[in-house]
Amino acid sequence: MLCSVSKALSSPDRIRILKLLYYNSYNIGEIAEKLNIPASTAALHIRILEGANLINTEQQPGFRGSMKLCSRKNDLVTIRLNGMSTEVDEISTVSMPIGAYTDCQITPTCGLVDSNGHIGYEDRPSDFYLPERVNAQLLWSSSGYVEYRFPYTLDPSTNLKQLLLSFEICSEAPNFREGWKSDISIWINGKLCGSWRCPGDFGARRGRLNPSWWENGCTQYGLLTTIAVTEKNTLINNKESSTLSLSDLSIGTKDFITVRIGNMEDAKYIGGFNLFGKNFGDYEQDINMSFIY
Repeated sequence: MLCSVSKALSSPDRIRILKLLYYNSYNIGEIAEKLNIPASTAALHIRILEGANLINTEQQPGFRGSMKLCSRKNDLVTIRLNGMSTEVDEISTVSMPIGAYTDCQITPTCGLVDSNGHIGYEDRPSDFYLPERVNAQLLWSSSGYVEYRFPYTLDPSTNLKQLLLSFEICSEAPNFREGWKSDISIWINGKLCGSWRCPGDFGARRGRLNPSWWENGCTQYGLLTTIAVTEKNTLINNKESSTLSLSDLSIGTKDFITVRIGNMEDAKYIGGFNLFGKNFGDYEQDINMSFIY
């Protein structure tokens, strides 16, 4: 690709064509006329620029058959002259607001709040569909789940080695109960990654990030929970939770990855969940998904 781009940019006429396409699209005849060059020469330049992936061309109906319409494809060309070590892994992270769920199943006690106050009313599951939910910084439900879609933008040829998921969460009881257990499960692309038993709904001290209007006597903070899916297995908080591996998740077959967090219907402790955003609880983060490759 470096050779084809360098060749394409080595001609003053091809540079003139790129400048011509800054603001408008033209067919080959119009380009030839504006640059005062033969149409055959313009067509040759267009083939070279198209081969270098610098412009787009598409066939459109013309007065005499079809014509090739040319338009700009890239605004910036970056040429790296230093090598990238294959012995060092890369990492890419997507941060998902807790209110940006695409599906949910909610039961009272339940509710949502943002940094300034309540979203809708407490214990009304229908309010979980309010547009304002995307601003939520804390949400809670006595059972059920919330589900998210994370974009997957890595190149298909990428050698994905590990998927990491992290979020702050705790159980959900009326007000709070330090010893209220909840078996919290995580699904990725519809596959159960495992369950983790949260020891309680924590409210005996204030959360580090909680706004001043949030009252004492309510849930205050959660525990940072991490899920790592590797080429061999899945770990929750550094302990193996299942033999589910990356190859089982069919990552890359769609433009997104689904993540569901909640209680299984047959769990021993259906203790609900509180899910914290970056402005509530103890950890200044939303739901983070990282790709190590």
